[in-house]
Amino acid sequence: MGAGSVSEHRQKAQDRGPVSVALITVSDTRTAETDVNGSYLREQLTAAGHAVHSSRIVRDEPAEISAILDELTTDSSVHVLLFNGGTGLSRRDRTFDVISGRLDKTLPGFGEIFRMLSYEQVGAAAMLSRATAGACQGKVVFSTPGSPAAVRLAWEKLIAPELNHITWELVR
Repeated sequence: MGAGSVSEHRQKAQDRGPVSVALITVSDTRTAETDVNGSYLREQLTAAGHAVHSSRIVRDEPAEISAILDELTTDSSVHVLLFNGGTGLSRRDRTFDVISGRLDKTLPGFGEIFRMLSYEQVGAAAMLSRATAGACQGKVVFSTPGSPAAVRLAWEKLIAPELNHITWELVR
């Protein structure tokens, strides 16, 4: 991680100000009215003093996921892309395949720790998750399962505690 302690890095990251986050729900069935994950994440980001850049719902189609990834990674006002949905093994779950192929740097620990924490809640079924994270064209990208419990777990235990720090690390 370079010179300086983790606590020094976190303090410098905190001093940078709010993080701008784009929320993307990947679903063939959710609408703006039924997107509980988008609502939850908007509330959490706002409460933490961050900015919600945008909130989108896209179908689990590789072309749509890729197009939104292209659009948001070239937008200089976005720091983080937070995807939820499409990380399982069904034939319609293709978010992981698109995102993982586009990451410049991966954060294997995110998926590993997410599955470990998820195991405590759902047992061996945690291995079915293909949650991932990394950097793509200078942006931080998180991709979590679409269940509300999984989104809460990822936000509360992994993303929220390190959001400022991880975005600072990427740009410093």
